[in-house]
Amino acid sequence: MKKIKLIALSLLTVVGMSTLNSCTEDFEELNTNPNTSPFAMPESLLAPALTDLVKRNLDRALRLNNELMQVHVARSDNDEIHRYVVRSAEADYMWNNWYTQITDFKDIYNSAEVLSRTYPAQGYHKAFMGVGLICEVWAFSLLTDMYGDIPYFNANKVKEGILMPGFDKQEAIYSDLFRKLEEANTLLSTTNADFPSELKPLDPLYNGNAANWRKFGNSLYLRLLLRVSGKPDKVVNNEMTAAEKIGQMVDGSPATYPIISTNAESAILRFTGTAPYQSPFQTVRDADWNSAQNLAEFFVNNLNEWGDPRITLWATLREGRYAGIQSGYETGKIPAAQSSYLPALRTNPLLGNILNYPEVQLILAEAALKGYITGSPKTYYETGATNGITLWGLTVPAAYLANEEVKWEESYEFEKKMDLIHLQKYYALFFTDFQQWYEYRRTGHPVLPIGLGVRNNGQMPSRLNYPLYVQSLNRENYLKAVADQGPDDINTKVWWQQ
Repeated sequence: MKKIKLIALSLLTVVGMSTLNSCTEDFEELNTNPNTSPFAMPESLLAPALTDLVKRNLDRALRLNNELMQVHVARSDNDEIHRYVVRSAEADYMWNNWYTQITDFKDIYNSAEVLSRTYPAQGYHKAFMGVGLICEVWAFSLLTDMYGDIPYFNANKVKEGILMPGFDKQEAIYSDLFRKLEEANTLLSTTNADFPSELKPLDPLYNGNAANWRKFGNSLYLRLLLRVSGKPDKVVNNEMTAAEKIGQMVDGSPATYPIISTNAESAILRFTGTAPYQSPFQTVRDADWNSAQNLAEFFVNNLNEWGDPRITLWATLREGRYAGIQSGYETGKIPAAQSSYLPALRTNPLLGNILNYPEVQLILAEAALKGYITGSPKTYYETGATNGITLWGLTVPAAYLANEEVKWEESYEFEKKMDLIHLQKYYALFFTDFQQWYEYRRTGHPVLPIGLGVRNNGQMPSRLNYPLYVQSLNRENYLKAVADQGPDDINTKVWWQQ
């Protein structure tokens, strides 16, 4: 009996299907008194779940994304992620934490839905429903883009007795994510949707501004639509392809689908330095922050060639200059130390980026280049490039867009234009969870140099494997997923890559 209980407890806590709260002591004073309600109030769940997820995304961005994508390089032969060697144990951390926070995002929606029916005149309850959906879609998109097919429709249903949920196909997951974003857009258009004044401080992203949440949701919609736009499937209400939906949103019904239109509207959880809104790197010692890795040549050289002022906020000087080291260097040939992350970057408020205005403009640049929408790809590209700098409070150099390595010429071939767009997007996505890697897997841009020590046949990993405990505890469904999707290794492409 004890063994059975332990297995059940493992399923509840580590498969990611539990209904446990992720609230921490930092938010104790912000939480509503649980004795006054039969369920958790939505406003008590939002800040803890949102903040925890951003912090964990940053932690893994530093460890995995930034090394795979040549932002930095570990100066140690014990860490070979920059050589495309990813240990199977890396899979557990984000699977566990993404599913944990999805529970809270679902609870935000469910409790707000009850309140909306109970108090229909109070529009902000519907706004909370929309916020819960947007956050849930965000977290689930991270999960499916990382692993491919995952438990989705029956995930987080331990209360309903589903301990071993099946794995759903990514195509079906994306269709439902789009359905939820449609619903969120409608909910957030409700009259009196802004949070009441006493609840505004409990929203660390937009201070209770429903219009900005709506713009964030629709901008996330564009990100995800573009990600699957290469597929011919009708993934939006079984009526439209992703490319067709992008055209409808941007050209056909822009008033119905408002999107982020300024840097100020960017979805950024801005760290204050005071608990609970503290960067996960705030307590890291300078020596540890600087010695574990150095910035990569690719990352530093582009900024140097462009005369891009962002390098002054991101990198340290080494002997009076900014310099990087080679990614994928050969084993036993550790390069000499060069520039590293600037210590002040650890607590920069902009590090909590989720989705910003420059990214939206670069999404539109690619969509226009591919003919999904009207408008000038060049204009969108240049707006994205310049706002990538001004977002950080810096001034765009006078000749920035005329720089040979930055300027857009209509005569350029398609792939050259794609690389321009995605090179700027690469920097707009600095420390933004795994978005650089996801975009590279989708497009092959920006073009990265391959070092002599790179392994895995020089092939960028396409996903992470499923966690080992999932393979064991949910084995029947795991084996079905592998039979359908392909071998459970880092080289199996997910649906939208195929």
